[in-house]
Amino acid sequence: MVVFPNIKINLGLQVLRKRDDGYHDISTVMIGVDWTDVLEIVPALDGVEKLVVSGLPVNCPPEKNLVMKAVNAVRERVVKLPEVHVFLHKNVPDGAGLGGGSSDAAFTILALNELFDLGLNRPEMADIATHIGSDCPFFIYNIPMLASGRGEILEPLHDLGSILSKFKVAIVKPVDVSVSTAVAYAGVIPSDNRQSIVECLKYKTTDWRKNLVNDFEESVFKHCPETGVIKDKMYALGCVYAAMSGSGSAVFGIFEPEALERIEFEKIFPGCVCHTGSFIV
Repeated sequence: MVVFPNIKINLGLQVLRKRDDGYHDISTVMIGVDWTDVLEIVPALDGVEKLVVSGLPVNCPPEKNLVMKAVNAVRERVVKLPEVHVFLHKNVPDGAGLGGGSSDAAFTILALNELFDLGLNRPEMADIATHIGSDCPFFIYNIPMLASGRGEILEPLHDLGSILSKFKVAIVKPVDVSVSTAVAYAGVIPSDNRQSIVECLKYKTTDWRKNLVNDFEESVFKHCPETGVIKDKMYALGCVYAAMSGSGSAVFGIFEPEALERIEFEKIFPGCVCHTGSFIV
């Protein structure tokens, strides 16, 4: 079975408060984008489970890859899950704030459920995904969602999909720049005394620039100024809204379709990985 795990971007990201368990409560909106990896899962006829990764480099051993953690998490729920061979071709860069690894894990759960007719419903698969990573449950549903808690509490935003369907998106990630979550959080002062992201999204899209903020940007732009430069260039190119996704280092711009067609991003952003495409709504 072959599936195509897509990325997500974040519209706004508020760090609300530090939790007793060491995590933070956040509020953000996640939307899928059609930039994908390629994931193939087949039964292991030799009885030996393995993961083969190609494409962009992944800096972790197979046993720590989120894909294999997803396989093991499903096996804990479904004891008789057969051994599998997994082939993952990476098109999406790591350390970008795009949820590429989380998506690979979630699509592994979805694929195993279908391939072996496990009978898991989406809430059950989302529960499995929650134990792998905070972003993973979003990809089980893959529709615009308000995410809260650590990011695992999800609420559909159907109206947002109709708005974003009129636009295209461009994503730019500096090749040699990655941002750790620890670095991103280090410069953030949590606050829950402000307008909610849902309220900010009620403004016209042309007003999102003034109201819709990713709390990680200030600290990440200091640590990786290239990301701030990319955001400024997105606005100079005429985007409706631009922001860093997640904890970075990728930056996205939302464009009118006609405007996007005239821009050659690879020439404007040398030394970066670029994608232009559509939202998954």
